[in-house]
Amino acid sequence: MSDTAAAYDLLAERWLDAAFDPLNGLAQHERALAFLGDGSSGWALNAGCGCNTRFNAAMRLHGLQLEGIDLSARMLALAAEADPDIVLHQADLCDWQPARTYRFISAWDSIWHVGLGQQRPLMEKLLGALDDGGVMIFSAGGLDAPGEHVDASMGPPLRYSTLGIPGLLALLAAAGCALRHLEFDQYPQKHVYLIAQRLPLKAPT
Repeated sequence: MSDTAAAYDLLAERWLDAAFDPLNGLAQHERALAFLGDGSSGWALNAGCGCNTRFNAAMRLHGLQLEGIDLSARMLALAAEADPDIVLHQADLCDWQPARTYRFISAWDSIWHVGLGQQRPLMEKLLGALDDGGVMIFSAGGLDAPGEHVDASMGPPLRYSTLGIPGLLALLAAAGCALRHLEFDQYPQKHVYLIAQRLPLKAPT
């Protein structure tokens, strides 16, 4: 993933310039946070947080303490400058192990850079880090089957992969999570986002 880190070091300021829509993904996050209900507390993880801190205020309104993780040192430096109160880690999500569980996890336009062979174990790890009733929002490639490709439209070549919608739905069910929302929010682009919620474990009878 070092190539991805280097690419985002070069691209970091793009998410802060006037051409970037500051509302990108915000309504989707507010929809996801609503599934937490009232009186939330605990931790939120922004997986692949980048430098733009636009989701932070919405998460704090739900009483959440914020933690972020990203590969790019430049992204993290800009994020820390914008919001010094967030706990930040520079690490590869595939290697990183959570030290706590989370009430809310966001992986917006980030984990699709992980190779196809690592997608399932990474998703299982993140979903497994949710508290009972915890919510995860993530975006993915909205394909009908697993797929992987390289795209250089932003300049540096970047890998994109997806388990495909059927694979993602099967993974959520196997992880003990319910699908709360699925939407092609940028149609006709194949950008899809999902909201999942961890179901409480049933007590033994």
